[in-house]
Amino acid sequence: MSMTSIVMNLLWLVFGGWTTALSWFTSALFMLISIVGIPWARAAFNIGLLNFWPFGSEVMDRKKISGADIGTGGLGFVGNVLWFIVCGWWLALIHLFWALVLGITIIGIPFALQHLKLAGISLAPIGKSIVMK
Repeated sequence: MSMTSIVMNLLWLVFGGWTTALSWFTSALFMLISIVGIPWARAAFNIGLLNFWPFGSEVMDRKKISGADIGTGGLGFVGNVLWFIVCGWWLALIHLFWALVLGITIIGIPFALQHLKLAGISLAPIGKSIVMK
């Protein structure tokens, strides 16, 4: 990982990234406890990881990394549709809002790009993994 990515991730964490990551990790824990939310807990944990360290990280299909599993097939598709209906679209809208706000300033553009990445995974996170570039 480059020094620029490390510095940008530290700035991201200091200016609020840790709060969103913590909220996603807490959400994943509650999903596990609820039993009904278990299929979405891994997705929430992946979004938390991306919120924690977004610079130098990339979202990839888990099927390309480790092969097919339950989340990369038909059940994963159904899970993503349910996720999108219940919360994905408004989570993406929140990230798009922050991307627009941060994109106004030159200093905020790198952070706006990360919010666009977060908006993308917020739409359909099941079957995705976070990898370092």
